[in-house]
Amino acid sequence: MPLSKLLRREKITLMPFSNDPTFMREIILDHYKYPRNKHQPNDASYKSIHMDSVSCIDDFYIYLKVEKDVVKDVCFEGVGCAISTATTSVMTELVKGKSVEEAKKIVKNYLTMVQNTGEYDEDLLEEANAFSQTYKQANRIKCASLTWLGLAQLLENGETKNE
Repeated sequence: MPLSKLLRREKITLMPFSNDPTFMREIILDHYKYPRNKHQPNDASYKSIHMDSVSCIDDFYIYLKVEKDVVKDVCFEGVGCAISTATTSVMTELVKGKSVEEAKKIVKNYLTMVQNTGEYDEDLLEEANAFSQTYKQANRIKCASLTWLGLAQLLENGETKNE
């Protein structure tokens, strides 16, 4: 059972995010084994973008539905390594229900964190903080940011890019 479902079922209150490496690995593995929102929508109103990497197996389609400036749904399909799959799963949960501006702010903070390019708001990123040490492995930065960059493009201009 996914960790998040277990926590909700047991009505456990989460403490502030822990930078404990074991806790961070558990979040990543949970989202990799049980990815949230991994499905193709059957609604033509979704915008989509195809994001892939030439250097590894990461190949995803991100689908976004915005109504009245609110992210009503975001989902994905495709294959990827543990990092890219887990971070995409976390991303979908984190931005769903947020305004477009809030979602853009989350994406900006996340990319700042994984690329280690400045200060970011840990509280805003919730479980995405599990990827805070990614910048230490330069070859994993692309895995951790690929789908977030796609979401940023969708949020910015809503264009569909299916290649």
